[in-house]
Amino acid sequence: MKTVLITGCSSGYGLETARYFLSQGWQVIATMRNPREDILPISPHLRVLPLDVTKPESIVALLEQSGPIDVLVNNAGIGLFGAFEATPMDTIREIFETNTFGMMAMTQAVLPQFRERRAGMIVNVTSSTTLAPMPLVAVYTASKTAIQGFTASLTHELEPFNIDVKLVEPGYGPTTRFAENGGERMAGLIPAAYTDFANSVFARFMQPTALTKESDVAETIWRAVNDTSKQISFPAGADAVELAKSYSMAL
Repeated sequence: MKTVLITGCSSGYGLETARYFLSQGWQVIATMRNPREDILPISPHLRVLPLDVTKPESIVALLEQSGPIDVLVNNAGIGLFGAFEATPMDTIREIFETNTFGMMAMTQAVLPQFRERRAGMIVNVTSSTTLAPMPLVAVYTASKTAIQGFTASLTHELEPFNIDVKLVEPGYGPTTRFAENGGERMAGLIPAAYTDFANSVFARFMQPTALTKESDVAETIWRAVNDTSKQISFPAGADAVELAKSYSMAL
């Protein structure tokens, strides 16, 4: 029985992905900053462990408890809406610490065991904003775009060790608590000069057209994990699929 370790399982895509892999008979290590077992099905194949991807000591402690794994799903992330002009550099660094450096730190931490076994897979969850950048998410997009390039390069570096690296790019899904998880860091990031423009952007976001569901992302991660081709990028959700098609046509 294979084991998957998923970061950021307290809600949204991570939580649904943990549920999905459990339903497929996998051993699941679901991680979150403040562990809650009540949000996941009771199963002998489930372990819920604490993890803060921004703290090296937390990553070390996790891997000491988890033991060997077959797949790492780097899902933990922080959302951010706001005008770049009004975004403090401390907030920008906070976003990158989780979305970019935290993902890199987790990847680096599992590579020794994958390399020694000459087997393993890493799935990095980014965003469809890397395919079609949107306004008011410049910092978030930058943090995820860095992972796109990182992943594409890493696939070549790890190929000699039979380690696969994949990207899953979710579309826009308001049920993922993007704004809620952004917390207080978003307060004051829409100055008066940007209000009218921001309202028009938010109105477009709220249109009920082809939005990405949490199940779309979980199923796409499952498909990426089981893919044996050289495909790297997997858009998740109808809107992301359409954006990916438009992006490829524009190249």
